[in-house]
Formats: sequence, structure tokens, C-alpha cells
Amino acid sequence: MVGLGLLLAVVAAYLIGAKWVGRGAALLDDVVSREGIQLNEIHYTQDDPERGLRWILDAESVRFSGDQRFVHFSRFLLTVEPEEGAWVKLKGDEGDYSRDTGEIEIRGAIEGETGDGYRLLTEHLLIDEGKKTVRTDVPVQLEGPFFSVEGKGLFFDLNQERVQILSEVTTHIR
Repeated sequence: MVGLGLLLAVVAAYLIGAKWVGRGAALLDDVVSREGIQLNEIHYTQDDPERGLRWILDAESVRFSGDQRFVHFSRFLLTVEPEEGAWVKLKGDEGDYSRDTGEIEIRGAIEGETGDGYRLLTEHLLIDEGKKTVRTDVPVQLEGPFFSVEGKGLFFDLNQERVQILSEVTTHIR
């Protein structure tokens, strides 16, 4: 469960922390129209020495709104590599990030995994930066080295490092 917590916490923190455009924000302001800008086949890497990690975002496309307050991305793979601890990968079909609400919503065939053997499968996740929570009301499957848990709905509190599967729970211990 700690691995899953790390996965979700790191993904939320670094998708939000990067502000999507990094040091190129001033340059983008010059070329973004009111309709926004779309970039295809994106490979974006950021090293953050203060936080001790590197992350890589690969996406088929990323579309920024004209005011850069809203970002839509599709067919993405986010890899986070901390200096200490296991790597984390999150893959999905599409997502949206709102700077106003601090929410990242990802949808469609979501696969998460960590270098220490944890996996998450679902179709929808909502990550709330301010509350430091991750939730969904659709079926989820969590797998660890010695167990798997399936159920409907998930609530993860990053502050308390507590995961709840909300209903229809089935657990298998290996």
C-alpha cells in the first residue's frame, strides 16, 4: 500500500509542480493564441534537485488553453525516478489538468506500477492537489507482491497514507 501511495503522491506532485511548461513559459506566452496550442509527440524531462527526483512525461498530444490554465493530454506515460526508492510509472488514455482547481482527472485504461512491485488498474482517477487525495468510483484492482484487491471505488488520503476500497471488495493473498 505504501508503494501505491508513493505512486499516486509522486504523480500528483510532479504533474502539478512542473506547471507543464517549465522554463519555457515566457516563450509559450508569445506563441499561444486565444484558442491555445497543441503539441504532438511530446517528450518532456525535468530534474528537480530540491526534491531529489527526475520525471519524464511522454504524450501523444498535449493541448494548452489560450490562458494556459487548462491542459488536456492524451495517450501518456509519466515516469518518476526518485534518487532514493523505486521508480513509478502511470500510463493512461487521456487526462485534464485545471490550474484553478488543482485537479488532475485521468481516464481510460489507467495502469500504474512501481519498481517495488505494486500495480494499479482502473478506468478513472481524480487527483486533488489541495486536499492531497486520489479518488474514483469505478472498479479498481490493486496488486502487490503478496496480494491483490479488487473492488469498486477508491479513496486515497496522501496525508495519512491510507487507502480504502469503497465497496464490493475481494482480496486474494498469495
